[in-house]
Amino acid sequence: MRSFQFYLVSTPIGNLDDLSSRAVDVLGSVDIVLAEDTRKAKVLLGRHGIDTEVRSFHDHNKERVTPSIIRQLEGGKSVALVADAGTPVISDPGYYLVRKLIEQGIEITSIPGASAVTTALVLSGLPPDRFTFYGFIPRKRGAREQVILEAGKSRGTGLFFESPRRLIGTLEAIGELLGDREVVVARELTKVHEEVCRGSAAILLEHFRRHGVRGEITILIRGVGRRRGSGTA
Repeated sequence: MRSFQFYLVSTPIGNLDDLSSRAVDVLGSVDIVLAEDTRKAKVLLGRHGIDTEVRSFHDHNKERVTPSIIRQLEGGKSVALVADAGTPVISDPGYYLVRKLIEQGIEITSIPGASAVTTALVLSGLPPDRFTFYGFIPRKRGAREQVILEAGKSRGTGLFFESPRRLIGTLEAIGELLGDREVVVARELTKVHEEVCRGSAAILLEHFRRHGVRGEITILIRGVGRRRGSGTA
């Protein structure tokens, strides 16, 4: 395997055994692992018998620590960046670091693995040939409505991350803005309580009001003009 200095390493989105053998090798061989949440990273590394040094890298310190990371890479150190869950850089502060490394001519490679985006897409039953990932749905009502309408006008499937605390309000907004458009809520993917609910926003609202909402949430919306399926929650 060719040796790089900087690795983007995908981590499990729920089941810790989903870490690939290649990822284990890389995380065990680099000098430093960067993580948004060092506690989560240490649990994952410990599960696989890895004792590599873990350092913090997040939105609040990225500008301050990036120059130090670059100096260490230029000095011959090897570094891996992991996400809290899934693929780094996607809804993750790693994008900032990647841009800076590219500017410095530092080679980067990715160790692929789990992603909530693709996992939810293939389980949803919605068309996978064209899709847009919008990241986390905005908290403010106006911005939230704007991004829902944008997804509703697209011909491809729209995907969002959402907090369980805000899911009910977001489903209400989708119903108000898009009517009976087919929606999918994927919850706790790869975990023991994995759940994929399909139907209109109204059907999903009834389901989650009755059963409650917990865990990591991905919402998918069928694109305009795409034939609607008959799935329900």
